[in-house]
Amino acid sequence: MAKMTMAQALVKFLDNQYVSFDGKETKFVDGIFTIFGHGIVCGLGQALDENRGSLKVYQGRNEQGMAHVATSFAKQNNRRKIIACSSSIGPGAANMITAAATATVNHVPLLLFPADAFACRQPDPVLQQFEQVNSLATTTNDAYKAVTRYWDRIVRPEQLMSAMINAMRVLTDTAETGAVAICLPQDAEGETYDYPEEFFEKRVHKIVRTVPAYEELEDALRVIASAKKPLIICGGGVRYSEAGDALESFCEQFNIPFAETQSGKSACRSSSKYNLGGLGVTGNSAGNDIAKEADVIIGVGTRFSDFTTASKSLFRSDAKVVTINTSRFDAYKLGATKIVADAKLGLEALALLLSDAGYKSAYTDEYLSAKAKWDAEMDRLAAYRYDENFKPLISAGDEKTIPEFASKFGTITQTSALCLIREKLDADAICVAASGSLPGDLQRMWTTDSKYSYNMEYGYSCMGYEIAGALGSKLAEPEKEVYALVGDGAYLMLHSELITSIQERKKINVLLFDNCGFGCINNLEMSNGIGNLATEFRYRDGNGELLGDLIPIDFAKAASGYGVKTYTARTLEELEAALEDSKKQTVSTLIDIKALPKTMTDGYGAWWHVGIASTSANEKVRAAFENKEENRKKARKY
Repeated sequence: MAKMTMAQALVKFLDNQYVSFDGKETKFVDGIFTIFGHGIVCGLGQALDENRGSLKVYQGRNEQGMAHVATSFAKQNNRRKIIACSSSIGPGAANMITAAATATVNHVPLLLFPADAFACRQPDPVLQQFEQVNSLATTTNDAYKAVTRYWDRIVRPEQLMSAMINAMRVLTDTAETGAVAICLPQDAEGETYDYPEEFFEKRVHKIVRTVPAYEELEDALRVIASAKKPLIICGGGVRYSEAGDALESFCEQFNIPFAETQSGKSACRSSSKYNLGGLGVTGNSAGNDIAKEADVIIGVGTRFSDFTTASKSLFRSDAKVVTINTSRFDAYKLGATKIVADAKLGLEALALLLSDAGYKSAYTDEYLSAKAKWDAEMDRLAAYRYDENFKPLISAGDEKTIPEFASKFGTITQTSALCLIREKLDADAICVAASGSLPGDLQRMWTTDSKYSYNMEYGYSCMGYEIAGALGSKLAEPEKEVYALVGDGAYLMLHSELITSIQERKKINVLLFDNCGFGCINNLEMSNGIGNLATEFRYRDGNGELLGDLIPIDFAKAASGYGVKTYTARTLEELEAALEDSKKQTVSTLIDIKALPKTMTDGYGAWWHVGIASTSANEKVRAAFENKEENRKKARKY
């Protein structure tokens, strides 16, 4: 037996956890991120100070931010490594809830240790304790139950053993992984127990590939064998299964094109002749045009979000759906013929059956023509410049914003900037983004043949993930350049871990697109008949409305105070020079890109279902509602 506190036992247990995938063994827990407070420092903090083993201790700046770092780190390691996160009670714990939801939605393992109120209740209400009048057993940490895959509270030190074994069960399950919250009452952290030595022995959790059932393969074979123009959707499950090569081989063997979700992008090569690029609301014309004609949709490792399916309107109403997914929940979506299996094994087994059946699709040059059409559009986007004949790509909006912005700030269009950035960055550079209009532009325009170099958080589209996510990717692959592409709105929400990148001497590069506001939502509101309401960064005018002059913000000047190497780009020439110089730096960099509003990409034949007022005195709103109803009639019901 080993006599120690619950917190000391927790640290020792974490240091001895490993995973094995395809025979390759990896230490699972790299370390612990923390912002110490009174609820955690004397318990878990003491344990880490006394004997942390090989675990690293990382110092966060914001609890949500550090948990985003951990999420991105796990994703960049294809879920084979994690960094645990610990916080104090109350507001510190509550700050991590958003990150927990982000990880769970994206099927990424995230281990959280929020401190909790005293189990003994003697000092209640302790500092920062939330008291629920109908139950003293309820604390802030109960809010985690809605956004985690596993939740537990350790009120007695011996409970740690069953709690942590179940935590590891969930974190290493390809179908069920997500956030895990183990709540630590601050008195229980310091309580002593005689733990059995076997609890601390090295544990290797085998991440196994789920083998497809022959009966389900036969069902899928019957559907696909009748398909003339099938389309494969490459989702995040392809990435985590490391099945990109298997998917490309499958497409080549049977002459089937594929399109990518945000999570699936970079699992396969952009240069593959069968890769159509992005699909759905943020997809391009190639993927969407082929999807509309496909008679069978084969979803591999995708959860079919509304952006992927264009709110279930993108596919033909009579198109059949086949899924390959380790998650039975996701495999059942769209009334699919399912194969509950690992993506790689599912594709390989299905390929054997289709080959025996002599299957080949009926495509001739349709998908190649669609790709050529999109290539021409990419050339147009790259050449998009501001001049006297300039017209915004997005027609909706107060067009006085554009000349006002151009005269005061700069003339870079967002699409031409992205084309230049892609051209100048290293081929294996990692791109991180999450919110606003950039995810749409990037899914359409970003190309890469470097595996897993596209880290887009778009399951939760969490503003503030971008910079923390870049640091997580850099911690996972320190030899590569990492770029956070972020709008000014998301940057202002959360960029605290930029300081942590300086502290850790892990260089990240922030490409900050400043268009004076929440441009993506400004487009959405104005295209649906709503006025220019609180989505641009403007002073209040003489009438008391937020319609005064645009607010100038010198982001480069502010970030330079952190020790970051900064640049301001008002023209493409300045942007190119900044990109080249930033590569020479050894500290984190930030390029403040003054990007013209209304110059992002906009739709390529995909509809998005948003709630629109069914009654309004505004004719534009009524028209938007009628358009929504027409599209809804064409969409699948479930």
